[in-house]
Amino acid sequence: MANTTITQESRAVPAIRIENLSKSFQTAGGTVTALRDINLTIQKGDIYGIIGLSGAGKSTLVRCMNLLERPTEGTVYFDGRDLNALEPKELRRARWQIGMIFQQFNLLEQRTALQNVLFALEITGQEKDAAKKRALELLEIVGLSDRADSYPAQLSGGQKQRVAIARALANNPSVILCDEATSALDPKTTRQILDLLKELNKKFGITIIVITHEMAVVEEICTNVAIIDNSRIAETGTVEQIFNNPQTDIARRMIYPEGDFNGKVGQRAIRIVFDGASSYEPVFADMILECKALVNIMFADMKNLNGTAIGQMIIQLPEDDSTAEHVIGFLRARGLIVEELSNV
Repeated sequence: MANTTITQESRAVPAIRIENLSKSFQTAGGTVTALRDINLTIQKGDIYGIIGLSGAGKSTLVRCMNLLERPTEGTVYFDGRDLNALEPKELRRARWQIGMIFQQFNLLEQRTALQNVLFALEITGQEKDAAKKRALELLEIVGLSDRADSYPAQLSGGQKQRVAIARALANNPSVILCDEATSALDPKTTRQILDLLKELNKKFGITIIVITHEMAVVEEICTNVAIIDNSRIAETGTVEQIFNNPQTDIARRMIYPEGDFNGKVGQRAIRIVFDGASSYEPVFADMILECKALVNIMFADMKNLNGTAIGQMIIQLPEDDSTAEHVIGFLRARGLIVEELSNV
């Protein structure tokens, strides 16, 4: 598989740009609007997450990106080309450059792993011997060269998804759309599939768009993220920006594993973000000694975002306002991000 070099000149044209996109469906009960006024730019070589709760419009959005669903309004640009303006033959060729993998794998049960990958090459008219050589190469890339003759029923969930990834790679796509691609997998297999996608992005420069409802998937693999809520884009930014300083209620719900703590803490509370080196410093112990303050830890965790250790902690502040302000001042003086949560 050829390595894709993304030059500064080519990067100037986004992989996918969406302008003022809306999508409505007609039902027996009337018009249902799945997407409203979506604007999004995804750069070449990025791993871009689109996250939201069930029913937010994520899957509709990803299907609009390759025009499997045609937008009611707005424009989708792929590598600078307006997909809506393409003739059917041109659109078909453009779609070959956009691979797609799904939650339920969508493999043909009566075909072997090799034949499933070959299918994507057959429909583009590739010569038989060259297609078989290519399919075997792809199975080797995804670590399944020894299962080429196995049928889907003989494969685990992770192996099925690897076959689906190989099939998505068949026509040398520049973009891969992943629609809840790990939702049906166990945590260990999920990590293996995400590691494979990161490797493909790094090795071949493929732009990967990850549709998910799981913040842990975004934190594990993505560099940038858009949060979709009630059919609209609520917030966008780098994963670090969204994690460190969420601006919307839906972003906070995604980041806090226990949900939005606003209005649920019983007294003043703060969220502390430990970024980089501070994650390994005894800041909390120093704060207790310096401020002579006892606090209640409501939640704490640590994660790795793009190679940087980042932790978060939610604590109840002392009831005494002067002591509480001393705590906040101490933490901010140590360079930590401190967000005060709403009181009840």
